[in-house]
Amino acid sequence: MSRAQHGGENSAINLSRRSFLVATVATGAFFGFSQTAFALNAFGSASPASASATSGEPVFEPTVWFGIDHEGAVSVNVPKAEMGQHIGTAIARILADELEADWKMVRIVGVDTNPRWGFMVTGGSTSVWATFPVFSRAGAAGRIALIEAGAKLLDASAARCVARTGAVHANGRSISYGEIVRRGNLGRRFSADELKALPIKGAANRTLIGKPTRALDVPDKIIGAAVYGIDVDVPGMVYGRPKLPPTRYGSKVLSIDDSAARGVKGYLRRVALDDPSGTVPGWVMVIADSFYAALRAVDLVKVQWQVGDTATVSEKDLFDHAAALVADKRQGALLDTGGGDVDGGLAHAAKTLEGTCTTTGVLHFQLEPVNAVAFEKDAVFEIHTGNQAQDFILPVLAKALQVPVERIVMRTYLIGGGFGRRLNGDYAVPAALTTKALGCPFKMVLTREDDTRLDSLRSPTLQRLRLGWNSEGKIVAMEHVAVAGWPSLTVFPGNMQKGTNGASYDPFSISGADHWYDVGALRVRAVNNDLAQKSFRPGWLRAVAPGWTNWALESFLDEVAHVQRIDPVALRLAHLTGTGRNAGAAPSSTGGALRQANVIRRVAARAGWGRAMPPDTGLGLASSFGQERAMPTWCACVAQVKVDGQTGHVTVQKLWMEIDAGSIIDPDGAMAQAQGATLWGLSMALYEGTGFENRYVKDLNLDAYTPLRMADVPNMDIAFVDSTEAPVGLGEPPTTVVAPAIGNAIYAAMGVRMRHLPIRATDIVLALDQARQKTTS
Repeated sequence: MSRAQHGGENSAINLSRRSFLVATVATGAFFGFSQTAFALNAFGSASPASASATSGEPVFEPTVWFGIDHEGAVSVNVPKAEMGQHIGTAIARILADELEADWKMVRIVGVDTNPRWGFMVTGGSTSVWATFPVFSRAGAAGRIALIEAGAKLLDASAARCVARTGAVHANGRSISYGEIVRRGNLGRRFSADELKALPIKGAANRTLIGKPTRALDVPDKIIGAAVYGIDVDVPGMVYGRPKLPPTRYGSKVLSIDDSAARGVKGYLRRVALDDPSGTVPGWVMVIADSFYAALRAVDLVKVQWQVGDTATVSEKDLFDHAAALVADKRQGALLDTGGGDVDGGLAHAAKTLEGTCTTTGVLHFQLEPVNAVAFEKDAVFEIHTGNQAQDFILPVLAKALQVPVERIVMRTYLIGGGFGRRLNGDYAVPAALTTKALGCPFKMVLTREDDTRLDSLRSPTLQRLRLGWNSEGKIVAMEHVAVAGWPSLTVFPGNMQKGTNGASYDPFSISGADHWYDVGALRVRAVNNDLAQKSFRPGWLRAVAPGWTNWALESFLDEVAHVQRIDPVALRLAHLTGTGRNAGAAPSSTGGALRQANVIRRVAARAGWGRAMPPDTGLGLASSFGQERAMPTWCACVAQVKVDGQTGHVTVQKLWMEIDAGSIIDPDGAMAQAQGATLWGLSMALYEGTGFENRYVKDLNLDAYTPLRMADVPNMDIAFVDSTEAPVGLGEPPTTVVAPAIGNAIYAAMGVRMRHLPIRATDIVLALDQARQKTTS
């Protein structure tokens, strides 16, 4: 990785907060539309527009989202975090298509925190969905203004001019965008209301969207010019590694002995952090003139703590507490799922099914350990780091530093793997507190073990489902209760919602349970595991709640089908009628449940559903709408597995995936997202998971934590529905269907139902032994 020197002039900026809700926010609320100059390009080199502005050459900026310089280079301001998903390329493509830009002249610019960008967050598969209407209209505004100015220079009627490939054409003549910027009087600006009213292209007229093009961020990554948070270097900077307390919360420093550390060359001092925000209580930062000196000194610094009250919490404690919460009907919030008498429906059903599903905690293990550089300059605290949700952490930083939020700016960098970990920006707090204590620039880098110990893991969960169906096999009532630690409750309380019973809940803890199947009366209850909440810092991890809610839902629907002795595909299709609340609505869920039925039919046909299988081999299917009902991405997966009946080892031979994500903006990026999500779903199904022992996760590095390895990657057949509907998200949805598809395939192969993730070979052997004993008894 390259290294970068930063530390330019900074003035205090107004960072007023806005309310924000990922799950249900209207797309227009994501962004502001005021005029601005370009910010630092942390995605690589300086943008052409920025350079032009510095040199005094003209720059045309009809909206806040892009500018065109005198050479025709288009710089697109990207308010989303780039962490390998090529979001900058997707956003630039949306704008450039409407602008009729020459793709070779398009650049992407990563922007720093400022109210002009709106509320900055990258997560929940919302980026393309949220930016499409904004950036497409910004591009349309630029095209209109350029045609108007170009028409005057060509001495032609604007109505007879067309824009194409970075130029305006009329009467056999043309003028490039760069020349228009140099010669034209481009004073046209568009208000927010004017932008919203602009028409955009129909799908048939698109020239870049959905077409193969090169990713804009790849070249700099290949040659090492790309700058990540871990690369940041500033003059006079010192380094540190934290001495972590025995519990995530509640520990207090009683005494510190650094006498042994003073013998380490380069060791400077230690600082017990005083954190008014409560983010990093009990932390001691060990400081040196190099990271390696700090690394050596940490083990020599002796700290005595008053230990928090979660020092002995185990995985069993978490699940026992969750079971007690499920049993207490007073606990939790009820979602609005259309009403109906669930208890009556279950009582009068011809047959009912009830069961419990569990998942263990899952860690991120992103390639780049969390890190941050902080310093104060001209009364402004600068935080240099990779972050997915700048506006989640800015108020926390203000509380920790005891300064107005206007005195903090967060610089943007490429992220070496996010997956939801960097939605929680807690790692910026200790860096900021340390630089305030030292009065000089400070850089904190966590080791892999520290990073894991501090990780905002996906919470272990316990779920109870009850289903009832009539004599014709139609489900008439259903209850789904899920207990988990809630990320929003700790990281961004403003995201909490109210249930129909008045209780608050985290939508990211229960999304996916409010499904699109017609099941008569449906009751969904979200319950917070308060013991988990104070034992660790629950976080978002790729797909979040649908990663566990869909595991339970699709496993149980499969079980219903087998109990009824009907085909699992037929059962699903019978309950995906697309009526009532499941009909869908424009613009994002047009077609509703019928689109979920469509991907099921398509993937079943591609996989040869119903064909005879070899011994100990089975096909399993699962389906989902991905993330949120407001922006569903319809997915269906068929897994083909072979199970060794003696060892319990599962070989996933092939995964078929069918996805309807509406209009596909960037085909290569979409396929990469789908492949990555599919493989992560497989990893969490069979390989990934950590227990909780004596206050911390037990697996701190990849010698003990065992995600999917290359040798276990199956053949994948991934296809997208050709659609012109509104584009939705792809970062997470495919993850949600793989585990239940594998679990259902294991049942098809061996006749045993798995109810815990990850599915371990020992669990399969135990289930097979129990099934044999039941058969012989």
